[in-house]
Amino acid sequence: MMNRNNVKEDSSSIGQDVHSHIMQGEPSSQDTFCLNDSLIGLRLRAFRKQKRLSIRALADKCGISVNTLSLIENERTSPNVNTLKLLAGGLDLPIIAFFEEEKAEEGLVYQQQGQRPQMRFANGTLEMLGEGLPPLGAEPILVTLESTKEPVQEISHAGREFIYCLKGKVTCLIAGQTYPLFPGDSILFNARAPHKWLNAHSDASQLLVLFCPMEAHDQPAERHLGN
Repeated sequence: MMNRNNVKEDSSSIGQDVHSHIMQGEPSSQDTFCLNDSLIGLRLRAFRKQKRLSIRALADKCGISVNTLSLIENERTSPNVNTLKLLAGGLDLPIIAFFEEEKAEEGLVYQQQGQRPQMRFANGTLEMLGEGLPPLGAEPILVTLESTKEPVQEISHAGREFIYCLKGKVTCLIAGQTYPLFPGDSILFNARAPHKWLNAHSDASQLLVLFCPMEAHDQPAERHLGN
């Protein structure tokens, strides 16, 4: 497990050649990549979503803490070589994948039913409807909310939250008020207000959700479904 002591503050490490670290064999646990730290975090999140893994699921596979993984994804700390090896192993990718040049961005995403990236959580699944495009500030997500059996904690996050009920029935609790949603109903609210979703019925419900703007470090979808 990596801790904050593994993060080097020494500016002399800035600009070091990543490939030379990889080719040198077993590096010191104190060696830290300071080159393209922001790209590492962005690509780590992208790879994790491509593999349909929650933060907790990937952290468990890699043997690191959820907090450490979140800090790396949100560019608040830099992983050392050993941590990168653990991440690459958990994602079944070569370590060099974190540093390869990206392909040209697509300007269109066409997804057929059953082909969208899907992530499984404690209380349901989510599908990223905009996967393949750079973050647009308001990301469309298809949520399947299963019957809520365990207590659900309220959360709050930046921006606004829009929910459109496609199937089933969902209860939204926002700032102490209850709002039932049936197919065709929608709600838009300031997401800084404490809120949570509940499905008190045996059948799964389906929601179209927009977090706008969505700040990556908040991870609202994962927190709603239990990461």
